[in-house]
Amino acid sequence: MNNSIKNSVQLIGNIGKDVTLSTFENGNKKATLILATNDFYTNNKGEKVKQTEWHNLIAWGKTAELMSESISKGNEVAIQGKLTSRSYTDKEGNTKYITEVVVNEFFKIARSSREVELASH
Repeated sequence: MNNSIKNSVQLIGNIGKDVTLSTFENGNKKATLILATNDFYTNNKGEKVKQTEWHNLIAWGKTAELMSESISKGNEVAIQGKLTSRSYTDKEGNTKYITEVVVNEFFKIARSSREVELASH
């Protein structure tokens, strides 16, 4: 089996806040952002319910730079990456765990007003 599909994530959603770009002493860059994806289901009362999931994203190097230059809060994007998990200690000394998607590729999705009009009907 190809190793590239063992840990692969593809998501399409909307950016929840502007990209934060950090530059380290060695010149490497890191972008952090959040992505909202929506899922819809019908509950037992027959009502359509929207469920939003929030995903922590990070990107490194040139991808980080491009993300900070080209996308902002509210933009719809498609991303491809891999899942990573890590832990850190907060200011109170508590261990916190976080799962992130490390973005390898992204595409800003531009919709024409006609597409938005058709999608809303």
